[in-house]
Amino acid sequence: MLLSSPPCSKLKLSFDAVFYYVTDIEEAIAFYRDTLGLSMLSHDYVARFDLDGVLIELVPLPPGSIVPASGNARLCFAVSDLQGTVDQLHSRGIATSGIKNKKDGRIAFFRDPDGNELSLWEYQKMEDPRQTVKSAEFQM
Repeated sequence: MLLSSPPCSKLKLSFDAVFYYVTDIEEAIAFYRDTLGLSMLSHDYVARFDLDGVLIELVPLPPGSIVPASGNARLCFAVSDLQGTVDQLHSRGIATSGIKNKKDGRIAFFRDPDGNELSLWEYQKMEDPRQTVKSAEFQM
């Protein structure tokens, strides 16, 4: 099997947003804005939130569709005190997984009202996630 050669020039792509389909936009807004404390930028057909310069959109699910709750993407929030954050979520009625130790940190999972998986990540050595992204760019 022959592989085609890579294109001569890079595509000119710009980041737009991360989005989740939701079944109840008002319930989802309350969860992301009030429970998680994300800053809502706007709300028309979709609700837009800012998380450290990343645009997160909640999009109403088209009628008759089913939310693909366990898809291949998840929002991961960096935290400096995982146990404290898990305790805060529990006090707000949000169930979480147990805390799991991983290479370079610890992680816990929880779900939004539509079942979308979210995670909390505590770096072993707290780093600025944007610095991690910049260092990865140089390795490509």
